[in-house]
Amino acid sequence: MVALLDAMDGGDFPARCVLVVSNLAEARGLAVAAARGIPTAVLSHKDYPSREEHDGAILMRLLEHQVDLVCLAGYMRVLSPVLIHAFRNRILNIHPALLPAFPGLHVQKAALDHGVRFSGCTVHLVDEKVDHGPILLQAVVPILPGDDEASLSNRILAYEHRLYPAALRLICEDKCLVEGRTVRLLLAADEYRTLLRDLVDTGSGR
Repeated sequence: MVALLDAMDGGDFPARCVLVVSNLAEARGLAVAAARGIPTAVLSHKDYPSREEHDGAILMRLLEHQVDLVCLAGYMRVLSPVLIHAFRNRILNIHPALLPAFPGLHVQKAALDHGVRFSGCTVHLVDEKVDHGPILLQAVVPILPGDDEASLSNRILAYEHRLYPAALRLICEDKCLVEGRTVRLLLAADEYRTLLRDLVDTGSGR
């Protein structure tokens, strides 16, 4: 979330944050947002009898603030169709693996346990299944000799902070065309090469 806010504060970013919502009052992002003058809301899932009613309450807040896009950042609940249908192809999520490999939790451990040579992170559109929607962007991070879960997670996190703002910018600038399960990037060849160069870790510390 902080990486997204920092990108938006850059001056030429085509989006601004109008609301930060959490189901946990202790979420650190709430204090960060409030310190930047961004409205916040806490809607505990424990106060609602069903996931659908909780998501309905969130939806009302989003509509009140005229939200166009939703970016999930550390939100550890599966969304119901109430939110997904209202914001079809307008909810983004970031996942610390190269989807469709290793959905769910503890993904760096899973990658290491499986002996894969590359991991990374994925920004995707949210649909009714967990870590499943159309992929917008991915960053590739090699698994190095001696890597453990912590070291791999930290290297991937650095790329998450670059990938998420880049994907949000593409959406806001109408440079993504969703075609079923795939997303076509409407970029010139030189723009695409530059984007790829910025999102691939060569193992040289970049």
